[in-house]
Amino acid sequence: MSVVKSPLSEKQRKIVGEALQGALVDLVDLALVSKQVHWTVVGPRFRSVHLQLDEVVDTARLHADTVAERASAIGVTADGRAGTVSKTSGIDTVTDGWIKDTQAVGILIAALDSVIERMRERIGTTADADPVSQDIIIGLTADLEKFHWMFQAENV
Repeated sequence: MSVVKSPLSEKQRKIVGEALQGALVDLVDLALVSKQVHWTVVGPRFRSVHLQLDEVVDTARLHADTVAERASAIGVTADGRAGTVSKTSGIDTVTDGWIKDTQAVGILIAALDSVIERMRERIGTTADADPVSQDIIIGLTADLEKFHWMFQAENV
């Protein structure tokens, strides 16, 4: 049962709700992983990587809020709880301890690879069901791909 009425059919709402929930989980986890690496990065490029990681965190958090609010707008409850994120995220875990700057960049490239791949699947899934939600996912994917490019340029 949904308290919020949606202009989408039940079938569309289910498809889009699943896509938005998956996007939310990946964005929350991306913010957490980025912050963990941000706190533990060391090396000659510490400052630039450290600051770049904060940009990823801020962007992921902003998009997570947009995605969760879109889910609510179509009558789907968003679930960003820690347990849900840990069970359903597509991002590998980060080891504990200090992380060399080059390794930190590699971790972020891998995390972004995973999230972008899943976001691109969601773009396809939401195309017919809800172009509004698809547009949100397209926009956030563009931002993530920009970070992906920038982190790759760090490791050349």
